[in-house]
Amino acid sequence: MTLAGLGVGVIVGLTGMGGGALMTPILVLFFGVPPLAAVSSDLAASAVMKPFGGWVHARRGTVNWSLVRWLCVGSVPSAFLGVLLMRAIGGGDTVQQVVRVSLGAALLLAVVGLLVKTYSRRETSATGALTGVEVRPVPTALLGALGGLVVGMTSVGSGSLIIVILLALYPALRANDLVGTDLVQAVPLVAAAAIGHAVFGDLRLDLAAAVLAGSVPGVLIGARLSSRAPAGVVRAALIIVLIASALKLFEVPNVPVVIVVAAATAVAVFEGRRRAPAGRAAATPGHAGREPVHAAAQPQDRRITDETDVQQAESR
Repeated sequence: MTLAGLGVGVIVGLTGMGGGALMTPILVLFFGVPPLAAVSSDLAASAVMKPFGGWVHARRGTVNWSLVRWLCVGSVPSAFLGVLLMRAIGGGDTVQQVVRVSLGAALLLAVVGLLVKTYSRRETSATGALTGVEVRPVPTALLGALGGLVVGMTSVGSGSLIIVILLALYPALRANDLVGTDLVQAVPLVAAAAIGHAVFGDLRLDLAAAVLAGSVPGVLIGARLSSRAPAGVVRAALIIVLIASALKLFEVPNVPVVIVVAAATAVAVFEGRRRAPAGRAAATPGHAGREPVHAAAQPQDRRITDETDVQQAESR
């Protein structure tokens, strides 16, 4: 369980998502944990784990604090509401299934959006500053409330659903800034949901401790990689985790998920190698641009040489 926490922690730190969508199914399917206890323990572990990754991004300056503030205005109170709502309706399987399928569809839409963004424009904003993003408070708070409601009900979505929201509202965000902002806003969100579940007595501290033993160092490693990695690398990792999370939400068996993830990783590596020569070739025109200056200077050098020869001939 600790090794599973380590792997999920690296993914969360690298992409800002995957905690609930990956850890909760792992606890239920591989370790036989009851679903409600798995949800509560995963939320408690995330409440402790995500601040470590958020701290790394905050130090690197890849967090938009205005976005974090407005997302939390909506998500924190609605997370409590989600817990109360699940308590009121009894956590019916039908409701859980509808929420999970809807979230899985949203994740696949986010994959499409990321792919369109990648191929429609090159990395023009890869070196851009986060300050160019204009925050829209009301839509951000409302969609944050939707994310908080889903997290309170299922433990899934504190990273993945908010990633979808940020992509829809702020497509100009760099991948690194997207991950950092998502990680930091998830801290109060999952803390609120975890407190709600703890109040109702379905939190198992032994499970949370076992997950945390691996997830805390894992999220530190992943966050450090994410904050330093090129935007294209982070975006590729984000797409792969989005696909894996969506497939697990659709309850696809593990073997097909592994095959799809391996194929997506191979495509990402191939694309990275294919674009690398283009990036090196792009630097050549700048170097070649100096050649005309050098060539233009040659006639002047010849004129100076000719004038020197004339002066030497006159002196004779």
